[in-house]
Amino acid sequence: MGTPELISPRSPRLVAARRLARRAFRAKERRFIAEGPQAVREAVGHRGEDGAPTLVELFTTVEAAERYADIVDAARAAGARVHHADADVVADVSQTVTPQGLLGVCRFLDSPFESILRARPRLVAVLAHVRDPGNAGTVLRCADAAGADAVVLTDASVDLYNPKSVRASVGSLFHLPVAVGVPVEEAVAGLRGAGVRVLAADGAGDDDLDDELDAGTMGGPTAWIFGNEAWGLPAETRALADAVVRVPIHGRAESLNLATAAAVCLYASARAQRVRTAS
Repeated sequence: MGTPELISPRSPRLVAARRLARRAFRAKERRFIAEGPQAVREAVGHRGEDGAPTLVELFTTVEAAERYADIVDAARAAGARVHHADADVVADVSQTVTPQGLLGVCRFLDSPFESILRARPRLVAVLAHVRDPGNAGTVLRCADAAGADAVVLTDASVDLYNPKSVRASVGSLFHLPVAVGVPVEEAVAGLRGAGVRVLAADGAGDDDLDDELDAGTMGGPTAWIFGNEAWGLPAETRALADAVVRVPIHGRAESLNLATAAAVCLYASARAQRVRTAS
């Protein structure tokens, strides 16, 4: 079998893929880039609510196509168009310092907030005023690991499909429903109406997470609101919550970063819910 034909660097397909680095083009085309074998593998197996495959196209170097032949074959089987490209061409489209040779063009996959509420979620992460894309993706990954049912990004938060967000989620973006652009007031009202207790995570909170666990109040359906790492949650957002909870600092650290605090809170809820179910 001969060497695959390489796509031209001036191909309209590559030009369109390059444009997806910009939010305006992502929103217009409703497409985003997933990079690397883990993200592309998850994209291959994902389908939207309409049943359509999420992965539309795959750009791969010849070396990567050989190394990850199972992913490339699965992409073809799922109906994605596969293009071989020179390593420099893939690097030009890539948003990483060390590209891994696989770039997937994917359809937007966010879910309507209403469908998340209809599913009666038991554990939800709400990202309010989170502006750093790496933080957003990492919290999404934490929520996935803790077994959360959904993630909600408010209209004041970063774009879910920012390349850094997608990379930081390490494939978790494809694992659980994510709603975007929801006003925080609407998010809180909707979740509370679905029987979910809403907690705001804040270092200056009046309630202590350990005390909440000891009191047995964490076992029911719960949504955690996480804010900006630098300046936390605005007072008006904290006021919307049923309680404002701080993660206790037992040592001498000044604080926890957003992703670490989110992991602690989400796992605390997941543990409390499992204990309640078992009892």
